[in-house]
Amino acid sequence: MTDRGNVDHNPYLDGLAPLLADASATGRRLTRDELDSRRLLGERAAESGARLRPLIAAHVREARTCWPTGTPSPTDVMAAVEQALDAFIEGYERAQRQAMRQEVAARREFIDDLLYGRSDLGQLAQRAERFGLRLSHAHAVAVAQGEVAYDEGDDVPRAVERAMISRFGDREILLTTKDGRLVCIAPGDQSEVLSFFAKHAHVATDGGRVALGRSQPGPSGVVQSYEEALGTLELAERLELDEPVLRAADLLVFPVLTRDRQALVDLVVNVLGPLRDARGGAGPLLATLSAYFDAGCTAAEAARRLSLSVRAFTYRLDRIHKLTGADPSDPTDRYTLQTAVIGARFLDWPDQPI
Repeated sequence: MTDRGNVDHNPYLDGLAPLLADASATGRRLTRDELDSRRLLGERAAESGARLRPLIAAHVREARTCWPTGTPSPTDVMAAVEQALDAFIEGYERAQRQAMRQEVAARREFIDDLLYGRSDLGQLAQRAERFGLRLSHAHAVAVAQGEVAYDEGDDVPRAVERAMISRFGDREILLTTKDGRLVCIAPGDQSEVLSFFAKHAHVATDGGRVALGRSQPGPSGVVQSYEEALGTLELAERLELDEPVLRAADLLVFPVLTRDRQALVDLVVNVLGPLRDARGGAGPLLATLSAYFDAGCTAAEAARRLSLSVRAFTYRLDRIHKLTGADPSDPTDRYTLQTAVIGARFLDWPDQPI
């Protein structure tokens, strides 16, 4: 019997039976020290990983098994049981909240270190395994930006996370927020993951823009891909690109064009500078070129986008040709003009002096 009692002994019920007997005998309430002792046991139970539901059932069984003898009022006994159990649950939940806060803090610290590359790469790789990432493999990062800033517990990130979990289960994916944006980190060989994220993030953010960085190897690859995605978002804003989902791999020419700012300034001034002599300034003719190139050099479509007749639009193209000496319909001149238009967008010319 003694051995069986040791096997069945539940340390989180220690002191419950005599406490109930003493409190119910007089109908008194539990003292502060008695309540604190039950809270402490609840905290220990949570810290050990014990599940709450079986512990509540164990309290009820203990009360029934050790029901005080004599003639105590059942109401008094149950009042003592209720107090003891309530204190135990309070301690359990308090420990769980503390553990959750620590987990959230550790996750946020890891994400900051990961995306900023501030930690030792070896230690970062070890910490990453705790959050389901193997940084020895290649990873790619997608970033979604909406009209408002998002925190990790907001409805929008949670909705996207539910969709991701429902579709991909427990794959090595990390979904989080950073600086108000949604961030998804996925294995570099699983492009379908980021495509799925982009689709749902675009919808969840009410038409927000999503940028996908390229797959990069190793722990530092996450930082590189993340910075590529951020750069793509900035590029899309500056160039006023309409596409909701942009891939850094498709826009590699633009960073090349902007790497030498002075050369870009010279190109814009020399090629497009004469447009400032037009009636109304360079703005309308620059918009004409932008619409023409965005429409695949189809004059009818470009005219429709600008709400102009085709005749009026072609007149503008002729005017550009006369002012700049470059013919938008000529393949060689077209490349020079289009590159200059891209440069003008980057430099915010002619609104800003260069």
